[in-house]
Amino acid sequence: MASLEESGNGGRTPPPDYRSSDSRSSSRRSTRFKEDNEYVEITLDVKGDDTVAIQSIRNGGDMPEVALLARGIEQRAPPPPSATPGPGGLSSRLKAVSTELRRIASWKFPGGGDAATAPTPSSTASDRRRLDRSMTGAARALRGLQFLNSSVVTQGWPEVEKRFERLAVDGFLLRSRFGQCIGMVGSEEFAVQIFDALARRRGITAQVLTKDQVREFWEQLSDPGFDAKLQTFFDMVDKNADGQITEEELKEVLTLTASANKLSKILERVDEYTALIMEELDPDQLGYIDISNLEALLLLPPSQAPSKLVTHSSNISQLISQKLVPTHDRNPLRRGLRKLGYFMEDNWKRVWVMALWLAINAGLFTWKFMAYKRHPTFDVMGYCVCVAKGGAETTKFNMALILLPVCRNTITWLRSRTKLGAVIPFNDNINFHKVVAGGVVVGVALHGVTHLTCDFPRLLHASDAAYEPMKKYFGQTRIPNYWWFVRGVEGITGVIMVVLMAVAYTLAHPWFRRSKLSDGNPLKRLSGFNMFWYSHHLFVIVYIAFVVHGVCLYINRTWWKQTTWMYLAIPILLYAGERILRALRSHGFTTVRIEKVAIYPGNVIAIHMSKPLGFKYKSGQYIYVNCGEVSPFEWHPFTITSAPDDSYLSMHIRCRGDWTSSFRAIFSQICRPPMNGQSGLLRADCMSMEHHARFPKLLIDGPYGAPAQDYWKYDVLLLIGLGIGATPLISIVKDVLNHIQDPADVEDPSSSPDSRTTTASKLAGNGRAFMTNRVYFYWCTREEGSFEWFRGVMNEVADRDAAAMIELHNHCTSVYEEGDARSALVTMLQALHHAKNGVDVVSGTRVRTHFARPNWRDVFKRVAVNHQGQRVGVFFCGDQTLTPELRRLAQDFSHKTTTKFVFHKENF
Repeated sequence: MASLEESGNGGRTPPPDYRSSDSRSSSRRSTRFKEDNEYVEITLDVKGDDTVAIQSIRNGGDMPEVALLARGIEQRAPPPPSATPGPGGLSSRLKAVSTELRRIASWKFPGGGDAATAPTPSSTASDRRRLDRSMTGAARALRGLQFLNSSVVTQGWPEVEKRFERLAVDGFLLRSRFGQCIGMVGSEEFAVQIFDALARRRGITAQVLTKDQVREFWEQLSDPGFDAKLQTFFDMVDKNADGQITEEELKEVLTLTASANKLSKILERVDEYTALIMEELDPDQLGYIDISNLEALLLLPPSQAPSKLVTHSSNISQLISQKLVPTHDRNPLRRGLRKLGYFMEDNWKRVWVMALWLAINAGLFTWKFMAYKRHPTFDVMGYCVCVAKGGAETTKFNMALILLPVCRNTITWLRSRTKLGAVIPFNDNINFHKVVAGGVVVGVALHGVTHLTCDFPRLLHASDAAYEPMKKYFGQTRIPNYWWFVRGVEGITGVIMVVLMAVAYTLAHPWFRRSKLSDGNPLKRLSGFNMFWYSHHLFVIVYIAFVVHGVCLYINRTWWKQTTWMYLAIPILLYAGERILRALRSHGFTTVRIEKVAIYPGNVIAIHMSKPLGFKYKSGQYIYVNCGEVSPFEWHPFTITSAPDDSYLSMHIRCRGDWTSSFRAIFSQICRPPMNGQSGLLRADCMSMEHHARFPKLLIDGPYGAPAQDYWKYDVLLLIGLGIGATPLISIVKDVLNHIQDPADVEDPSSSPDSRTTTASKLAGNGRAFMTNRVYFYWCTREEGSFEWFRGVMNEVADRDAAAMIELHNHCTSVYEEGDARSALVTMLQALHHAKNGVDVVSGTRVRTHFARPNWRDVFKRVAVNHQGQRVGVFFCGDQTLTPELRRLAQDFSHKTTTKFVFHKENF
């Protein structure tokens, strides 16, 4: 027998000192908690078969004994919470000890059975809640109680000590700087609550900490054990340290957690959600929650825990055997050949198109270079004239070619009605347009620079004898000076072209086109899509000047030998025909009537329009929209979010620039707050509008092809959208949903979900086979209000997709990742609310919301494991910064697994 004395002054309790008389079969250990003249005696019987029997819990007087049995205790429980000395202190301590013993007694290990209760009159097995204390259960709970991220923990105490030295004042760290010191940046209020909890636990009332105290706090927060994390979290909620969490205390912490995670919807209904948690964790309506209740929620069995997408272990083993991480080949030649092979496999379409383009440019340059090497002017101007004319020939070719990638109707027809898409990368039309523009710059530089710095000076300084053959080209009179060349028709048109192209090229740069310039930059007023659009239409003047420049030549004045018009004739006629067709179609053949408008959080407006007669499109395609009340000349592209089988057209527009902001302002004047059950901030439809109100007139032009329209060619789809980039993917989800067959009609019900057919009509839009039978949709957005944009689609998928062929994964990145203590209470609330009501508290849909960004490598791994030997179409629309990572992962898993990933990125 031994006793552990505990002071009643609020100081720290030293760990118990167990003394026992060992025996071969068992030993009995007793610990006493003394407070003044009162003590608690706990007697444990440690047996040889690795079991522990709690023989009794008693005080100095008579107390009913509580007998419990636990298996395999592997770690010491933390000391019970300090109680306030004085009356009631013993009863509070007995309650805390009893709670802790109930928790210990409920441990369960993989190798053993559940803890059983000894058959005593005071306790039965049916009275105890069984908690899963297995490795899996503890690991799952640990992921929900990480106070510090892994990088901060990895850095260790030395980094915290450095920050302490920098932040401390006279050797003391202020309470307000605690979060910054321990590495919890961006959650100062939450860090202060943790400070208070740890201080209460130790009886610290000062608002400052010494270095030793900070280290003690740090060690507890970085402790990997579940019990330490649970106790810290409980103490943070338990404001008065009485071992009980009241409804008011829970509400306060839930409010703080929702604020830290920018979840305004939870703040609006915090009373309702607090009552929900109390109802679950306080079933006996005692008015408080103790630590065992909280632990019960964290250690939910797998069947009740938030669903995790777990891959079959057999498939994981197969994936590991496929060596995702390649071994390093010491032979540089083999390494280079392997990388080249991978590159060609992924980019062979681009490679052959680029090779052909470069070969044509090189051929034209060489042809013209050799032609002028035999020309009389070569004797005076030398190789300069050869280079200048070679550059001019490539410029003619590229000025003609640059129009073809922007002939949207032609490209849409070619990609939809022909098989050329198998060898031509139509998805890269805009990228190729930019590459050709680079070729124009090179050609213009070769032509203009060599003329101005080489040809003309040599001609001016030529002797009379050398100039004699030049008279038939430049006139009988010698050229007086350098400016004679500049002020002529050729010089003026050349300067006009260079200046206008410089303006168009500059304003087409992403810094200007996407308004990435800082507010203080004087060029900010020249940024935006409008400036890009107007400056690009200067091409009309450029082409006129280009034709004039090509006709008024110094050397060659025979019309049929002047090739500029020959290069430009067909591309200009084709482009002009496209513009005429678009004008006729948008103003007469495709008039639309607005049926419904909704303005959503995040500055997004949704427009539902009537579908014009005969208007056919594919999911993923886009249209150009014109609103005369905003600007009669501007047309802007927006993705169609409705499915081809829908009776209406819809689009969702993120209002950021001048045009979209004005567009939203017009509809805001018409819309009214939504009625009960409706989503959005403002709404309006043609049936409920007031008589004096009317929708503005919209003109549309399209549809036009996009990479996402070929989704039906793939067995499996991996759709990834960031923010408003989900718009083309939502249309795909709706279209696949429309093709899903009732699972009762599936011919082979015993087949796996990955192999069974789930399409009612196995034909896509043009009678082609619809191959898709599985969809993974990942949508990441920063704002919880964004989920309202497509709430109807999410709920429709949950209702109609009985075979679970479409997996929806919504990620709210403003919430701290699953595993962070700052989101633990939100995770608990989410699980309880979804289990009770079937609705997610963050998105307001039936689809559970995940927190923070996904681990994209894990996403690709799971798809590769579940769909071995199949083709997966990866369609991404969103921020460009994620493109390289997704493309690399698609290539990596395609090369090292049997699953073929084909990556597509929206470009318009």
